[in-house]
Amino acid sequence: MKPTASTLVCAGCGWTAPSPEEMRYPFRCPKAVRGEADHVLTRKLDPFRVEFVRGDDPNPFIRHRQMLHSWHMARRRGLTDEAYVDLVRRLDAAVAVVDGHGFRTTPFGRGDGLSDRLGFESTGGVWVKDETGNVAGSHKARHLMGILLYLEVVERRERPPLAIASCGNAALAAAVLARAAERPLRVFVPTDAEEVIVARLVALGAEVTVCHRDPLIPGDPCLHRFHSARENGALPFCCQGSENGLTIEGGETLADEMITQLGPTGLDHVVIQVGGGALASAVIQAFRFAHRAGWVSQLPRFHTVQTQGAWPLKRAWDAVQEQLRVSGEVAVLERATKHRAEFMRPWEETPHSVAHGILDDETYDWLAVVKGMQASRGSAIVVDEALLREANALGREATGVPVCHTGSAGLAGLMQLRRDGVIKPAERAAVIFSGVQR
Repeated sequence: MKPTASTLVCAGCGWTAPSPEEMRYPFRCPKAVRGEADHVLTRKLDPFRVEFVRGDDPNPFIRHRQMLHSWHMARRRGLTDEAYVDLVRRLDAAVAVVDGHGFRTTPFGRGDGLSDRLGFESTGGVWVKDETGNVAGSHKARHLMGILLYLEVVERRERPPLAIASCGNAALAAAVLARAAERPLRVFVPTDAEEVIVARLVALGAEVTVCHRDPLIPGDPCLHRFHSARENGALPFCCQGSENGLTIEGGETLADEMITQLGPTGLDHVVIQVGGGALASAVIQAFRFAHRAGWVSQLPRFHTVQTQGAWPLKRAWDAVQEQLRVSGEVAVLERATKHRAEFMRPWEETPHSVAHGILDDETYDWLAVVKGMQASRGSAIVVDEALLREANALGREATGVPVCHTGSAGLAGLMQLRRDGVIKPAERAAVIFSGVQR
């Protein structure tokens, strides 16, 4: 049988996932529980055997279907392209029944009022990708749709329960998709989860568990409970690439849309808010793949934004930069891959911020993000609460988008980079508004 154009490979040790007939759920490297290496499963595509855009369907999971591992698995298992498209349409219709609409290409364009307020010239400006109108009100459902499509392709009669650890948008997205697919879902949330979100989760049929933090056990208590559920047979239906490598490719549809919508227009900078890191990892990897394949001529500089409440990625980035002063880039990144705990570790204090959706104790998809920032001459920054509030007020006023503080945190980072002179008035910079104000 001809090798598929899409494979799943561990970025830490090179392990390659076998066929679904041998391993139905290859979401994590089997070596991930041992040692210090950063065992994150990554999808590898052959750029000479895929079409970046196929047709003009507004659904990104149809338009960019050849970028998805599930499409390649479906073809390998004998499904026609038409049958796969029908599968996506059926699942999308079920999502629409639950959430009012399915997946469609979301708006992306220059925010003229925002650009003017921030002092950009006519040749530059701020491009805003608006995800607040997406399924469940954020980009999170994209990640999970990628996983769900794979499950729909490879499963037969077995349908194990799904599980996720989340404080908000990811949990809502998981509950919508699980309800649409008629699958049981266990959700692990922190004690400060918003009541309106918990009520919606319950209404969607999710089994919700509130997790209390133990001061003697470092890390996110929700993630600890999630791990227990996974060990007891639940499938990781989550937005952490370290727990399910397929969650990244669903998120890549966001960047695929940006690249398609930009056309010949290039970006100089992309500024991304970071919690667990899946969004930044997805956007960076999609742009880097498109650049290597020749689909975009210019790779933008990638910058990440965290809050003063918790900035584990910035701490890891600083550790990498410190080692780069005495060692070569290849050696340092190899050490970061093999010795994760030396760079990335759980935040020691209980984090707090108005941008509560990016207060993850760890940036789980940190290494792909660090590599992307390093390759593009980007940066990792931390912003204070005052700037987070200022950016949210400005973003809502200038664009009319009802974005939450978490969703506008990238704009806060862009504003800081403008004040520091990193982003120039004539340059083009993009941010992602994701997370509708509830």
